[in-house]
This record gives sequence, C-alpha cells and structure tokens, in this order.
Amino acid sequence: MNEKKSAAREPEELPRLFLEFANAGDADGLASLYEENAVLAAGDVVATGRSAIREFYANLLQRRSEFPAPRLLAPLRAGELALTSAVSGELAVSAEIARQQPDGSWLWVVDQLKISVGSR
Repeated sequence: MNEKKSAAREPEELPRLFLEFANAGDADGLASLYEENAVLAAGDVVATGRSAIREFYANLLQRRSEFPAPRLLAPLRAGELALTSAVSGELAVSAEIARQQPDGSWLWVVDQLKISVGSR
C-alpha cells in the first residue's frame, strides 16, 4: 500500500483519518498516522514502531469491522506538539501526542488506548 496515504494538515484531522482507515479495514492506513518510532499502548499490549502498530491494528481489524464516530475533545497545542483525545461510547477512550512533521503534516508519536472489544 501507499506509504504516505493521507496527510493530516492539522492535529484534529488525525482522528477523522483514523476512523476512515479503521472502517475501511486498512491497517496500513492506520499505521501511516504514526511516526516511524511511535509507541501505542492498548491494555496489555505495547507496540513500538510503525510495523508493530500496523500488526496491532491488523489483529484488531480481524475482530472488529465497524468503528463508530467518536466524541472528539479539542486538541491542546504547544508549538509542534498536540494532545488529541477521543471517547467512543463504551468502546474506546484514547489520548495521543502528535508532532508536526517537517513537511507541515501531523503524526502521532504516543497513543494510549483503552478498547473494549467484547460487544460485536
């Protein structure tokens, strides 16, 4: 798949792109939202690096095919860093740190995710 899928021009675009890729079943697209050495923590899983993050999402997408639109909280920005967060009912709560890239796009660097996959 294309290494650079869609670029987030603002940090608040990252959750929209996440939802688009997740509902398309696109693990490569989801991984493209992270810096190469990013860290994702979800429950007992800690995925370090884009490849491990892609593997995490590929496994998640095998168990879940539909992701509802989350309630997004306004990003908090401090220069080239931003804190993004979202709540999806009882399904998931997330908080992420994004960093502005040299080309002006934004990618997540750290992602703390709590998922409940039991329903569906």
